[in-house]
Amino acid sequence: MTTTVHNPDQYMYDFQHVLTHSKKKIGILLGAGAPVSINVGTPEKYSPLIPDIAGLTKIVKSSLTGDNFTAFNAIEKSLGSCNIELILSRVRSLAEVIDDGIIHGLNGSGYEELSKTICDEIRKVVNKSLPDGENPYSHLISWINGINRDYAVEIFTTNYDLLLEEAMENARTPYFDGFSGSKAAFFDPASISSNDMPPRWIRLWKLHGSINWSKNSENEVIRGEGADDGTMVYPSHIKYDQTQSAPFSSLFERLKNFLLEPDSLLLTTGFSFADAHITAKLDECLSENKSAAIFAFQYKKLSEEGYATKAALRRPNISVYCKDGAVINGVKANWKIGDEPSKNWAVIRKEYWSKDEFHLGDFVKFSKFLANSGGGKCLTDIIIPFVEGTENES
Repeated sequence: MTTTVHNPDQYMYDFQHVLTHSKKKIGILLGAGAPVSINVGTPEKYSPLIPDIAGLTKIVKSSLTGDNFTAFNAIEKSLGSCNIELILSRVRSLAEVIDDGIIHGLNGSGYEELSKTICDEIRKVVNKSLPDGENPYSHLISWINGINRDYAVEIFTTNYDLLLEEAMENARTPYFDGFSGSKAAFFDPASISSNDMPPRWIRLWKLHGSINWSKNSENEVIRGEGADDGTMVYPSHIKYDQTQSAPFSSLFERLKNFLLEPDSLLLTTGFSFADAHITAKLDECLSENKSAAIFAFQYKKLSEEGYATKAALRRPNISVYCKDGAVINGVKANWKIGDEPSKNWAVIRKEYWSKDEFHLGDFVKFSKFLANSGGGKCLTDIIIPFVEGTENES
């Protein structure tokens, strides 16, 4: 009986060559799992810098009192899910339709106020600073600063926090996020579409907004000094509709344009592919541009990464790397270590492989692997195509 398996050593060997190739257009998509990977607790008791969706839901719920808590709790029970996205969707739906009617103790205006209260609490939770010393964000920026490149690295993120900005400013790294100005920076879509700044400037595209965005008296989105009035696209059923208006439409257009450029590679980390409006955009672009590729580094096992594996099985230019296996070139298979692809590879292997599991789905290990890959030119001008790989049969 023949069983197809994937050799992680061969793919990581090829991946390292891709990372050091100056002609490659590289983008990075950071999802909510990135800050979750940073432990600000103790080795015995893990405490993420910013919690995942379940942790965020518990924090929001615990902050509510009176009728707000009663309504939130009732909605949570009716949905059978501890998920702030679903709960906030229901809250906003009720705010739109019940007017003066009473459901779970609140009328329409009460649910509008509850929606605002929930969003304010979300803002408080994600308004965190990086821990002292080395961290995965500093490793990521260190890698970007160290590589030789003909094209700027573009970072796309669904996160509202300011961790990337903090890491770049700590490293004195210039970046552009679509805004121009200082006191009340204004959004400039023309600069995003032209994208003609020097390659050493990192491009930072915050697809769902940021805690330091607000609206001025003319209802225009500006970037200010603080984090008092964010216009983030909070997780809810209206997320897709919100991304069709400025400035979000320009940011999503930039994601599309990046993936439609020849020979572009998007690395995803901390992103589950559960955001349907983003996954649909990725799928659309990779269908149109066969020379583009996505490497998705997932934290869980294949069986637990349904959204990502489904996307990769549909599009062979999406490769998904999970703890126990991968989907590469449309082939889903478990990992199996093979022969070392180069001398002393065992040292490099320790960075992504231990206890028979692949660990680059952890943003901490992923960013450190990138930083340790370093910069410089490839040893050869010919690299193994990254949408092709070595499969073993046993």
